[in-house]
Amino acid sequence: MSNTSHAQTLQAVAGKPREAESASITGPSEIALTNVSKTFALGKGQTLDAVSNVNLNIAGGEFIALIGASGCGKSTLLRMIAGLEDPSQGSITIAGQSPEDCIKRQKLGIAMQEHGLMPWLSAWDNVALPFRLAGLPVDTERVDELLALVGLADFAQALPKQLSGGMKQRVSIARALVLKPDVLILDEPFGALDAVTRRLMNNELQRIWSQQPTTTILVTHSVEEAVFLADRICLMSPRPGRLALIEEVELNRPRGLDTMHEPEFRQTLAKLTAALDDVCTQGSRQ
Repeated sequence: MSNTSHAQTLQAVAGKPREAESASITGPSEIALTNVSKTFALGKGQTLDAVSNVNLNIAGGEFIALIGASGCGKSTLLRMIAGLEDPSQGSITIAGQSPEDCIKRQKLGIAMQEHGLMPWLSAWDNVALPFRLAGLPVDTERVDELLALVGLADFAQALPKQLSGGMKQRVSIARALVLKPDVLILDEPFGALDAVTRRLMNNELQRIWSQQPTTTILVTHSVEEAVFLADRICLMSPRPGRLALIEEVELNRPRGLDTMHEPEFRQTLAKLTAALDDVCTQGSRQ
């Protein structure tokens, strides 16, 4: 995603100025998906069924991971939850409100595979950007707090070109959290990083999330990443995407890199990897 398109996404998430809207969503950030389907028009009368009849309830403060083969509809489902796509059928509510209402109240944060940092802005100003897009005064203490939380207080004035890939993603996550969202949307945030950096970033995200728990939905191609981070993992079948399996992750928090060596982690990883292979094999035969 280009910086321009990512800025447009930030603008959508930031929504209208807070004073133009009613009070923020109250109560737990429970998310309910009811019979959600998405069909795209391809032109010349052709259509593509991307997601079919998904039903899912996500508790407030829960961390959910969506996994599945490329093209199974994970990101489409995520975009519908984020209010960036409308379902063709069914409904999605966040704390009883529509995703659009959540956006208007600045209660939804997004971080994607492309960090989307503005190259002419410092790390500090990139994190502060959602305040400005929403027409709100910048909470300097909040920006400082989040840069410290992601371990980048000493790089506040650095430009993106002066930061490593992992550091850029930490700035992106800090930016997604700056308006204290009820829901955090993560679309392959570490997909472009090398394996070592990705594992370290998983550990960082787990630490950040443990300190500021937020209802979170992660799309990832990495089963290991999903098991390490999530409370529940939703395995989607090949297109049209359906929920083929929902697996509880029974690992204690907080989790560290040593968690990946625990027998329970290895067993859950093996079970989900086998299930993913099975679902993909069945899909290829259809």
